[in-house]
Amino acid sequence: MSVIRTVRSAVRHEMPKVKGSRFIASLAPAGDVEQAMDFVAARRAEFRDATHNCFAWRLALDENAFRYSDDGEPAGTAGRPILQEIDGRRLSDVVVVVTRYFGGTRLGTGGLVRAYGGAAAAALERAEIVERPVVRTLSIHYPYELSGAVQGVLARFALAPAKADYGAEIAATVAVPVADAERLAHALREATAGRAQVAFER
Repeated sequence: MSVIRTVRSAVRHEMPKVKGSRFIASLAPAGDVEQAMDFVAARRAEFRDATHNCFAWRLALDENAFRYSDDGEPAGTAGRPILQEIDGRRLSDVVVVVTRYFGGTRLGTGGLVRAYGGAAAAALERAEIVERPVVRTLSIHYPYELSGAVQGVLARFALAPAKADYGAEIAATVAVPVADAERLAHALREATAGRAQVAFER
């Protein structure tokens, strides 16, 4: 997989009340676990008075890069239905939080599944879906005298460091489309006669 489908930007949507309960879905793009969980934490802080803040996220790292939580609802009635809505649209690098304010009437297992899944679906339907390359992060460590060689290779691939630290040597990280990753690593080693330390971050 060299291209993924994801959401362009954050979306929030509140459904009509379900037997008095409010369901508010918030979603956003998330490129890694930290971003996904930061978004979840922010929604929990924003809606700290809510009865439940259930969530699911799916990342493009691999098929096992997902997580969901029922946050106190009966097992399988909240987080998994949210994840199913993400997966049903073949989306990755996205996090969805559905917040519930209990309205006084229990919905039952089926009602909860429909409510949480429906809230996630309604928000996802309002999101702009985009395709973008899957990227890998490449770390490069090299002495200053190799700066020209390294920059020349990156320019050939139309890339620039996402971050660079200047200590005894230069330590840079580059986000590279997965389709070009191995070719870039080989080109860097070749251009620096193996003096640059090149490794993919996990």
